Amino acid sequence: MDEKLKPLRVQIDAIDAQILDLLNRRAQVAQEVGHVKAETNAPVFRPEREAQVLRCIAASNPGPLHGPDVQTIFREIMSACRALERRVTVAYLGPVGTFTEQAVYQQFGHAVEGMPCASFDEIFRVTEIGLADFGVVPIENSSEGAVNRTLDLLLQSTLTISGEVSFLVHQCLMTQSGSMDGVKRICAHSQALAQCQSWLNQHYPGIERQAVTSNGEAARMASEDPSTAAIAGEVAGQAYRLPVVKAHIQDDPHNRTRFAVVGRLQTTPSGKDQTSLVLSVPNQAGAVYNLLAPLATHGVSMTRFESRPARMGTWEYYFYVDIEGHVQDEKVAKALEELKQNAAFFKVLGSYPSGM
Repeated sequence: MDEKLKPLRVQIDAIDAQILDLLNRRAQVAQEVGHVKAETNAPVFRPEREAQVLRCIAASNPGPLHGPDVQTIFREIMSACRALERRVTVAYLGPVGTFTEQAVYQQFGHAVEGMPCASFDEIFRVTEIGLADFGVVPIENSSEGAVNRTLDLLLQSTLTISGEVSFLVHQCLMTQSGSMDGVKRICAHSQALAQCQSWLNQHYPGIERQAVTSNGEAARMASEDPSTAAIAGEVAGQAYRLPVVKAHIQDDPHNRTRFAVVGRLQTTPSGKDQTSLVLSVPNQAGAVYNLLAPLATHGVSMTRFESRPARMGTWEYYFYVDIEGHVQDEKVAKALEELKQNAAFFKVLGSYPSGM
């Protein structure tokens, strides 16, 4: 076997040398790009450009590597090259090990400076004042719906959505010992507890459940207290060296969470984009129908419609709407101009590349 492997290993070594040379040549060109950007103070991270590169890579990939795997490799290459210009700082719900941190790396690659925050409010605050270049926040879950605090903050904030990340969320039950012996409470973020409610009712109905600020915080607590179990992802278990008692305890096997990337960056069209809006209407018959009619008139597809109380004690609502296309697309621009005339309140939360 060794005789057969030897020439193949020689080939791999030679190819690796070529890859290393090409990577460094790419990095040198990226540095030149950085110099050009510095002359005009252009942003280091352009999500629309990176989305175009990743789509092109997937479309032109001949195999045998799978498209998503190739995209992961190239995302890290772009991240490392981007860091040669300047390392981007991204705020997320901490501590280490949360799904929000995972979303950061899926969007930006690992060559970034992560900034763990104690709350969604803190993520928005540090990004608004410039301590972070971007923030990443969960916006909705396929099982539990919208993350209401994020919606409220998007309404109030001056930040813009510049990207989205969506992936399957697998919840794990974990403890210091790897068993439930002596466990008196199960901790997790409120959304995670809700996502696992039926499973917990069936298997541990008598154990107290405590909502905490994040699944990462739950894992940290469990790592310090043998009477505490945590619900979190495998990444959190690895970070805090917690054995898994039971994996995939979420009630919905297709449980998926969508995250928004927020910052001060206004993206340009990437070719496959989405626009998020917040709207309200006058309190009159047919108002919502009339509000949204321009979308149908101009052939703009609506992909999400979510209502949220306006908190003014008058049974009024804000509507969170996602549509296909970018605000600079002609048909979208025309539809939004008409829609704005019918709205009592109108705000564009951002136009950004649709999630990969």
